[in-house]
Amino acid sequence: MGLSEDYLSEDDLHPIDIVETLATEHAWEFDRVTEDQIAMAVEGQWRTYSLTLAWSPQDETLRLICTFEMDPPLDRRANLFDVLNRCNDMVWTGAFTYWDEQKLMVWRYGLCLAGGQFASPHQIDRLISSAVLAAERFYPAFQMVCWGDKSPADAMHVAIAEAYGRA
Repeated sequence: MGLSEDYLSEDDLHPIDIVETLATEHAWEFDRVTEDQIAMAVEGQWRTYSLTLAWSPQDETLRLICTFEMDPPLDRRANLFDVLNRCNDMVWTGAFTYWDEQKLMVWRYGLCLAGGQFASPHQIDRLISSAVLAAERFYPAFQMVCWGDKSPADAMHVAIAEAYGRA
């Protein structure tokens, strides 16, 4: 029986329980911060990404943030914000932002589960993998615009194209 079949037979599906099971299955380091929040580390090609997923029962939303450290030179910040806008124009399943005070690049997404809906393990796994794939895809562009002295347009040429189909 697959992971999703195990969960679909349960009456009370808590999204963070599903995330914890997925983290265990993928052997990701994680910390169940509260009943409604989990933090984990996911290894990518470029770096390790910190992911936090939090369930908000008040607005029935599963929130995900994927972060990695970035402290660009002050004179390159305008170019970073330009490349962020260009990246966000190319994605549909979340958005990047830069948290200057924390020196973090952030990928954010909120999955609305209003009306008693639940997220399947497959949906949550896709949510997590989409966040890491977006970070992996655009990480080189962020690096080139901040430290490689490339223009935002030139830096976007190195963004890894989305793959379609199967190998």
